[in-house]
Formats: sequence, C-alpha cells, structure tokens
Amino acid sequence: MDRASLLLLLLFITTVSIFFFDLTTANELELIAESPMIFPLSYSSLPPRVEDFRRRRLHQSQLPNAHMKLYDDLLSNGYYTTRLWIGTPPQEFALIVDTGSTVTYVPCSTCKQCGKHQDPKFQPELSSSYQALKCNPDCNCDDEGKLCVYERRYAEMSSSSGVLSEDLISFGNESQLTPQRAVFGCENVETGDLFSQRADGIMGLGRGKLSVVDQLVDKGVIEDVFSLCYGGMEVGGGAMVLGKISPPAGMVFSHSDPFRSPYYNIDLKQMHVAGKSLKLNPKVFNGKHGTVLDSGTTYAYFPKEAFIAIKEAIIKEIPSLKRIHGPDPNYDDVCFSGAGRDVAEIHNFFPEIDMEFGNGQKLILSPENYLFRHTKVRGAYCLGIFPDRDSTTLLGGIVVRNTLVTYDRENDKLGFLKTNCSDLWRRLAAPESPAPTSPISQNKSSNISPSPAKSESPTTDLPGVLRVGVITFEVSISVNNSTLKPKFSEIADFIAHELDIKSSQVRLLNFSSSGNEYRLKWGVFPPQSSEYISNTTALNIMLLLKENRLRLPGQFGSYKLLEWKAEQKAKQSWWEKHLLGVVGGAMISLLVTSLMIKLALVWRRRKQEEATYEPVNATIKEQELQPLSSDTSNA
Repeated sequence: MDRASLLLLLLFITTVSIFFFDLTTANELELIAESPMIFPLSYSSLPPRVEDFRRRRLHQSQLPNAHMKLYDDLLSNGYYTTRLWIGTPPQEFALIVDTGSTVTYVPCSTCKQCGKHQDPKFQPELSSSYQALKCNPDCNCDDEGKLCVYERRYAEMSSSSGVLSEDLISFGNESQLTPQRAVFGCENVETGDLFSQRADGIMGLGRGKLSVVDQLVDKGVIEDVFSLCYGGMEVGGGAMVLGKISPPAGMVFSHSDPFRSPYYNIDLKQMHVAGKSLKLNPKVFNGKHGTVLDSGTTYAYFPKEAFIAIKEAIIKEIPSLKRIHGPDPNYDDVCFSGAGRDVAEIHNFFPEIDMEFGNGQKLILSPENYLFRHTKVRGAYCLGIFPDRDSTTLLGGIVVRNTLVTYDRENDKLGFLKTNCSDLWRRLAAPESPAPTSPISQNKSSNISPSPAKSESPTTDLPGVLRVGVITFEVSISVNNSTLKPKFSEIADFIAHELDIKSSQVRLLNFSSSGNEYRLKWGVFPPQSSEYISNTTALNIMLLLKENRLRLPGQFGSYKLLEWKAEQKAKQSWWEKHLLGVVGGAMISLLVTSLMIKLALVWRRRKQEEATYEPVNATIKEQELQPLSSDTSNA
C-alpha cells in the first residue's frame, strides 16, 4: 500500500469513528461528568486534515506572535478570559479561552435572546470590514439557504447559535501580530450558562478549521503553536501567546496524538502521591478519548478506579486533618479542615502529586493544582478531583494553575513548566512589540481618556498575595444640562456591576462641582465579612483601572478617569486584631464581678436583718428562768 493510500485509509477511519462517536448532536460531542463543568469539551465537526499538518510543517521561519493577557479566576468566575477586538473600528470583547471548542463567537446587535454581558453587543453595521458568510457547500446554511450558520450545545444544557461572519480581528497593543481577517460567530441565540455569564463569548482554541489558531496558521502569520498560563490559587490572571515561543529550560513534554482524538490529549502512564506510585494499570488513563487537557473545564475528572486510588493516597498522607462536609450538599465533595487560612502554607499539609508521561518525564502537581478553598469553613480545602462516569480522564484548568502549557501542535506534543503565571505577562512582553495597525483605543467611548489613568500604587505589578484594604479612584463627569445632577446611587450600582462586586462595597468618598462638571472620589472596600479585598478581585480592578477600561454609559454624561490608588493594609498582629475583643471582654468581666459582689453584700445584709427581728406572734422556745440579780432585787 503506497503512502497516499495509507493516508486516505487513516482519514476514512477517522471520519467513520467521528460518525459513531457523535451521538448527541450532528456537530459536536460533550463529555458529561457527575459534577458540573463550566465549559466541557465540544467536538469539532471539522477534524484536521492530513494535508493541513503537512503544510504547517513547511513553516520554518520565525513568525510573529500575539501576547495577550488573561483575566478573571478559574474558581471565582469559572473561567479565564482574554480581550479580543473585532471590526473596523475595533469593538472590544471579553472571551473565555477554551481549548475544548473551535468556534469563536460574540453576541450580535441582532440577537433576540442574549443575556447582559460585560461589553456591548457587536454591531456589524458599524464595522466597515464586516461580511456575513454566504451559503456554500462547506458550511451549514440557514433555512432560507442564504447564510452560513453555526450551532454549539454543551453538556450543562447551554447553547449558542448564529451566523458565521468574517471581519478584522485585533489582538491588543502588546501583540506583534497585526490584525487579521478571520471567521467568527455572530450570535443570535444563547441559552443556559452562556446567557447568564458575565463574559461576552467564547474564543475557540481547539483543533478545527474554525479555530482562531487554525485560521491564523492557515494564513501563514503564526507558527502552529500557542501557550496558556493560568494564575495561582486566589490570584488569577495570566498570559496567552498565539504563536511560537522558545521552550524554557526545565519544560517537560508529553506526546499529543491528533489522530487519537480531536482534543488535546497527553500520554499519561502513571501517578504518584508523595512519591509513592498508585500501582494503576496504565490502560486506566487511556479509555475512550484518553487523557484530555481542556482549559474550559474547571476541575479534574478521573475514571472511578483512578479517582479512588488518588483520594485514598491523599487521605493517607494527611492524618492530622479532619474530614468535613463540602460547601454544597448536592455534591459529595471530599474536604478537610485544619490546614490554616494561608494558601502559601498548604503545601505543609497536603502532598505533591506526580503525573508520569510515557517518555518518563513527570509533571509535579502542587496542592493548588488539585485543591480549592472551602467557601463556608475557614482553613478548609476540598479536592478538585472528581470521579467521571465516562472512561475519559479530563484535566481541567485547576491542574495547570501556575503552569505554562505550550500546545505545540506542529510537533504533536504539549509542554509544561511550573512558573508564576501572574508575573509571566511582564516577562513575556517584548518592549519593542509594535502596536496593531488598527488602534485598539478606537473602541472606547470618546468621552474616556485614551491614556491610562495615573496610578499612585505599584501593587498592579506585584504578583502573589496582596492585602488590599481599599482602592480609590477619582473621575470627572460633565453633564450637558447644568440643572441636572448625576444620580450617585445609580453610578455606584453601575460601577459595582462593571467591577463585578457588590454595590455595598462601592462608596462615594468626596465630590465637588464646578458648573456642569463634577469631580467624584470613589472607594472600593472589602465585603463586610473580610478585612481585605480578595486577590483576584483586587487584581482585576487594578488592571481594569490601569488600562482605563472602566466605562460609564452616556446617560451619566461625559466621563473621564483621572487617577486611582490601591492601599495595602498591613498584616495585623494578634493583639491588633483582637484588642477590641480583649478590652471588651475585660470590661464585661469587671461588670460581672462588680455585680456579683453587690449581690453578695445585699444577701448578707438580709440575713443579718432576719436574725435581729422576730415576726409578730412568732412561737418562741421557752427559756429557763434565771434568778434575779441582786441589783434587781434591791431596786
């Protein structure tokens, strides 16, 4: 059999396999686990073609890449997002990065059933470069046979559908990659979690002709590689690179077989807990789709046999911790208390887990790579590992927190390197990187200053654990009518919505007015139950202010961010934290002691009075008669 015939046979077998696996929908397959997954894997209806891989391997030159920031936090938000700009002039969107799906889509102004998201809907009529894809043999067409359409359904019963369109996509001012025309979904209907989420849409990074990565590679503008790096526990953020980067020293690799499944899989052979092998048959990690890495899934899911072995091995290593119930009674979470509140110290209580690949290399998972904080019990943590009723091993984003993951599709391998992902953005960003041809600032309101607001705090550049007590910022608002006064309560509510915090955390600290212009100073404070603003929330707010992405709608007038400041609250000593309680306790003790003394004195006085006086008509015991004294007889 010659080479061409062999390739055709492999393509035929792959196509037949897809047909039999595709049971739930004509376009994609979802893996359903017992515990909820935020965005589970979605099956591409357009598998990679052999000739595509052949053509991509011809790219040997060093091509530019796109450096892009990641926002949000995996467990607080359920996803990580990046910023993408679509159209001419560009319109900005926050998109969930998802390696388990292919289509990139955003809500369109024509959407009849779309929720309220972080940014305004995409308006095709305002983009001079927009074009809807006309019906052709390579796409699914609408009922009228005029336009190409898409539909995606997910395991948690959410869905997205709309029109396939083409427009100019920009990747940010830090990107070396100039804006490129690409196909995306102009969404008309969304349901379930997609309707209620804060993020605008999805950025598909999976294998498939509609994937952003595939489109850029097919254009020859980037090499067939991209990288993701998720921030650590309670820190969030991170970085993404579309294109090739030099593999850092110490990066470990696993083979990833594109013909094994359309998902990004790894060759997992064995696992070790605290250096001790679990003695599992390697076949347990190779069922159905194998071991799959999916950025859109939150937790890790193992076949039942592997899950039980991992759980029992971990429990054996933590005898000092107490087993407790999970935060949600609907799920049988495996949780433990007694490890303390400091996330940086949990490695002193929980063991490391090693994932051993087929080539003998190991990826070390620290506790933050398989634990999440209990939301109702302080100092308690739960396993972010669950049993999967399917035979697939599914590794969600929790497994690769603070880990640079390079998806080297050109060489069919995935690379892993433990690193500080919150700090990686600065280390990756090249100062000579040119700005995109189409300036990103065009998407912002004309009332907003295009330059970042002045900052009096260096904390935005500090990774790790912060102790931010308050974030203040000043804005100026110019109203058109001097008789109109801005409604501060409405502004506070809108700011809270933009910052994704509670309205009670936003307070007006000061304001002054001159004619039609108001200068307002706002403060963002911790929730009532906390001393500090959480790391994830603080970093997101500081990044949003630093990049001047806080916006107010036109109903409040012309808006401009002037300056902002984040104040770190020093860690209090035990006496500082409990001084008020100690003083209050001492005062209460003094009052109680004083009251007890007074009651004792009153009781004693009453007893004395009872002994001195006899009641009237009381029966008195007879006394023996005493002889009269001589004094009495002489009287």
